[in-house]
Amino acid sequence: MALDSDLVRVAVTGAVYVAPTSTIAPTTSSSALDAGFVDLGYVSADGIAESIDRSTNQIRAWQNGSLVREVTSEGTYSVSMTFIETSEAVLELYYGTTNASGEFAIDPTSTGGRKSFVIDVVDGATVERIYIPAGEITSLGERTLASGEAVGYEVTITAYADAGSTTVTKWFSSLEA
Repeated sequence: MALDSDLVRVAVTGAVYVAPTSTIAPTTSSSALDAGFVDLGYVSADGIAESIDRSTNQIRAWQNGSLVREVTSEGTYSVSMTFIETSEAVLELYYGTTNASGEFAIDPTSTGGRKSFVIDVVDGATVERIYIPAGEITSLGERTLASGEAVGYEVTITAYADAGSTTVTKWFSSLEA
């Protein structure tokens, strides 16, 4: 294969959306999202960190102790980011649900439940779409209130297998036929 600088991608911009898990799923990197998906606004310049963690078990032969196989015993997919817009949707992700008067009763043990997420990563005409059909906010970072800095809401979204055993689906517009 020859080197091709046209295949070098940069996550120039994009968007993060959230919806109830019952919302109709996207089908390609360019398909219109269901109206149930809400744009969560600006993400900090640190961008989005994608993490795939795997644990394995090594199987060794009794006769000579040689490694004969290694099997994946567990795996986790997660994404982390810091939202810098203070919108109702971001506050609900970070703190939990609100009542009609905008009051949040904060329960540190509550995650807000499972939701569907779409992350679009855009580089010119190329789009990478990440669809998490059932994700949950499993970690919150510190929220710092300081002069001259945007208030940030750092979250980690962990993906779970949905009813069809799909944890995450990705589409790359450059690979779609």
